[in-house]
Amino acid sequence: MVDPLILNKLRSGCVIPAHPLALQTDDRIDERHQRALTRYYLAAGAGGLAVGVHTTQFAIHEPGIGLYRPVLELAMETARQFTMSIGSIEPVMIAGILGDTDRAVQEAQLARELGYHLGLLSLTALKGRSVDELIDHCEKVAGVIPVMGFYLQEAISRMKLPAEFWRRFISIPNVHAVKIAPFNRYQTLDVLEAVAHSGRSGDIALYTGNDDNILLDLLTRYEFRVEGRKVLLRIVGGLLGQWACWTKKAVEYLTRVQTMCRTKKHIPHKFITLAGQLTLANRAIFDAENHFKGCIPGISYVLKRQGLIEELRTLNPGEQLSPGQADKIDEVIRNYPHLTDDDFVKKNLHTWLES
Repeated sequence: MVDPLILNKLRSGCVIPAHPLALQTDDRIDERHQRALTRYYLAAGAGGLAVGVHTTQFAIHEPGIGLYRPVLELAMETARQFTMSIGSIEPVMIAGILGDTDRAVQEAQLARELGYHLGLLSLTALKGRSVDELIDHCEKVAGVIPVMGFYLQEAISRMKLPAEFWRRFISIPNVHAVKIAPFNRYQTLDVLEAVAHSGRSGDIALYTGNDDNILLDLLTRYEFRVEGRKVLLRIVGGLLGQWACWTKKAVEYLTRVQTMCRTKKHIPHKFITLAGQLTLANRAIFDAENHFKGCIPGISYVLKRQGLIEELRTLNPGEQLSPGQADKIDEVIRNYPHLTDDDFVKKNLHTWLES
């Protein structure tokens, strides 16, 4: 069971950054900067953290690397200390879970033991399996920890999840949310339509992971016809790699969207323009022109510029900035400085870096 306060927070909608990994030159965790990142996100107003996900680097899940438990422990410990110090409700803590069924269940057990509220379930290890096998896998993990589903884009996952899968997945009782991140309008609608037809639309918290369409996903009111009645859905928040940097601005964006939805005011044209500018920024940061090969280093590059991490390192040597990617990110920052939260970081960095 999910704590009712946490579940309410999740369903109300919040900013959930996908937590990056700060490494030293010897590929050990840079604990000082790792803690600083966690404090930065929570100080910026993030309502949750996703740890052990793609942006954290999937390599930490490998037994030979041995970083899955230490990274999850450090994030949980730092988050609890921070929220206790300011008297705030704890953030929604989400642990990335992957691998075959035995491994995924083990990771779910560890995440639950450490106090994580949900598991974000990646199915990449089950590529080529039938829908029956995928659902069986999901049910076993959901038997251990409450689950947030995850539609990861094909450029990374190399798999497409059919509409039938989503219809059956949403019916699993311990599924409470879905991160919709296929970077594809049709596949996004597959998930939304499954929720609309499930009878659980009030139970399932929908989060965008479409870093190329963040604000429009949040602004759109989705309307479906189900057996002659109208079912309205909204994507209430975001769990995003893009929100792992410039997080203070992300919180401002979501707050503005929530106000517009609540008051039913017209959406200003400037906000639609902003949506396009944010997608331009994401194109550079995520290295879209090179099939997202430089996605993780792109996020880290922005954080390094701000002083939030010290080394631009990845556990997988193949994950590096693409040629010219840093220049493109620098150009975005010069041309669209209002997208950044550099002033906020500069003002508070010394506090977050305190051990």
